[in-house]
Order: sequence, then C-alpha cells, then structure tokens
Amino acid sequence: MQPTPLHSAHDREIESLAEFDKVVSEHGSLARFRVQAVDLTDRTDALLAVDTAGAVFLGCPMDPEAAARVRATGALVFPPIPGLPFDPYRGLLYSPDELFASLDDGYEATPDARAYAWFQQTKADGDVFASMLRAIHDDSVSDALDELLVGTRVVGVMGGHAMARGTEAYEGAARLGRELARAGLTVATGGGPGAMEAANLGAYAAPFDDEMLTEALRLLAEAPSFTPSIGDWARAAFAVRERWPDGGPSVGIPTWFYGHEPPNAFAAHIAKYFANATREDGLLARSNAGVVFLPGAAGTVQEIFDNATPNYYESRGEPTPMVLVNRAHWTEKHPTWPLLQSLAHERSMASRIALVDRIEDVPEALKRLGG
Repeated sequence: MQPTPLHSAHDREIESLAEFDKVVSEHGSLARFRVQAVDLTDRTDALLAVDTAGAVFLGCPMDPEAAARVRATGALVFPPIPGLPFDPYRGLLYSPDELFASLDDGYEATPDARAYAWFQQTKADGDVFASMLRAIHDDSVSDALDELLVGTRVVGVMGGHAMARGTEAYEGAARLGRELARAGLTVATGGGPGAMEAANLGAYAAPFDDEMLTEALRLLAEAPSFTPSIGDWARAAFAVRERWPDGGPSVGIPTWFYGHEPPNAFAAHIAKYFANATREDGLLARSNAGVVFLPGAAGTVQEIFDNATPNYYESRGEPTPMVLVNRAHWTEKHPTWPLLQSLAHERSMASRIALVDRIEDVPEALKRLGG
C-alpha cells in the first residue's frame, strides 16, 4: 500500500523529489502547485528557471537565492521550523522505524518520545505558536492518510491498551487481524499497545504461513507489556519484524495526547496526531468496511458511541457495520449493547449492528452486515 502518486491536474501536491522532478520535466512550471516538506537545496537551478506564480512551499529547505526568487514571483514560502522534534509540514505518514529511531539509546531518545515531551511542555506553556504548529501537523497527517487510503476498504479494530502479550485475548485479536487482512481489508487500529498492536500484528503476519504468527506470539510474550520498559517492549516487536521482514501493511492511528502509550511497531503506516479528538474521528470515519469493538473500558465505550452517532443521523447512505465482541462484557460489565440497540431501533441501524460471543465469529458477522 503506497501513497497515491501525482497523476492528474487535479492533484497538485508534490511530496518528494521524484515528484518535483517529474512536474518540472513534464509541465515546465510549478505554478499553483503545493510542494510539501521536500528538500530543494539541490534544485536551485530549477527554482530559478520555472514559473512559480501561486505556488506554495511548505517547509521546503532551499537556497536563499531560490527562496527570494520564488517569493518575488508570487509564491508563498513557509520555511522549516528549527528545533522541532517533528516536521509540521510532513507529506507522508510515519513509519515505525522513523518514530523509534535511536531506540538503542533508550526510548527517551526516539522522535516519538521527544515529540511527546515537546507536546507536554508547550501544552503547559499555552504557546499559541506551538498550538498552530500542532494543528498544521495534524492536518498534514490527515491529508497523507486520505491519500494512502484512496480506494481501499478499511475495517477498524478497537480495543483496550491493557491487553497483554501472551494472553488468549491477545492471540485472538492477532488472528482476527490476520483473517481480515487475508480477506483483502485494510486493518486500522488506534495504533497503540494491547488489542491495537495485536490486530496490527495479525495484518503483518498475513502474507506468511500460519506458524509464523504462532512463533511471533511466543517471542512477544517475553515482553508482555510496555510497562515497566517501553524499550524492551518495542525491541521485542522489532526483533519479530527483523526475523520476518516485509510483512503485510496496516494502519495505526495513535496520539501524543496519550503519549505514555507508545505506538506499536507492526502498523506499516502510522498517522500520529497531537489532537485526540481529530484522531478518534478520523479513525472511525475512515473505517468504511465496518468497526470491530473488542473488550475495553472507557476509551472503547467512547469509540462505540462516537461511531454510533453519525450512523444514527445518517440519512443519505448506509450506516457503517458495527460488531461488538464478548456478550458478557458488553451486556454486564460495561452494558453498552442495550443502549446501542435502543438507538439502532429508532433508526435504520438495527440491521448493521451485531453482538458476537467469540472473536472467531467476527468475519462472518461483518460479511452478514455488509462490511
């Protein structure tokens, strides 16, 4: 699964040097294009020669002469912001390798941990410039996520972060992710540990034989939780990836709002946000093939009703299928199902929701609901 390439006059975003060179070669002009987080320090000759009227350069390093020239022709230049542990103008989603770079020096040295520390500091300061940078970053991530998912059928898998490696529940979530991926669906999760990691792991395991997942689960169980050591937890995941490289793709959508919960290393594409509300809405809204809710607590309950609300008010299309797993959990421990049913019967949702006892029943339930 690769980002959608520049392919028509309607797509005027340039997000790599290869795209930049292609546009300059084929169009001979950058007029009205948007160039996003591309290092142009070696493209001074092109920038001095082509029309850049109406272009916008977002965080693109360039030679001062080139920057002065494109400004003079009517382009807008938003320069890179020094000293940040992230790029607010990024054009692509994160990868696990990017977020966990420098893990050998301790988790605190990674870009993921440094971005969380920056967020904590600037949130406490109430710095309006920092809040603007967070908003630009999150909008850039949403744009990259939309480009990635064009034409794909996405199934969301929700569940608690506390589900430990080595448990039957974790294994079940992993096998579910594998089966959904093998059915041609793109698995999307909240991108964190627990049930989220398990589903992303299952999608990663989809291209391999069944024994691979069994062995991977055994290896991961040696570091069952991200506490007390995020480093040990993450290194176990990277060891699995190193032993079985080039696994299947999936999407993780975590947030630095819950930055004490690290992203998992099995989602090939990570859309990490500062704003949790944007992250939650984006994950559910993009799950066009249905959403599976594994047992969880407050966060998962919130996600159920975040998803039910647009379904309830949907008047133009079909509500998104919703499958809740574990009858006792959703009718007794956290009795969400009765309320969901009462809402469903007021609208056209009743035929699009299901409660199943076993995780093995999920694929058939999604199929029955039209996911």
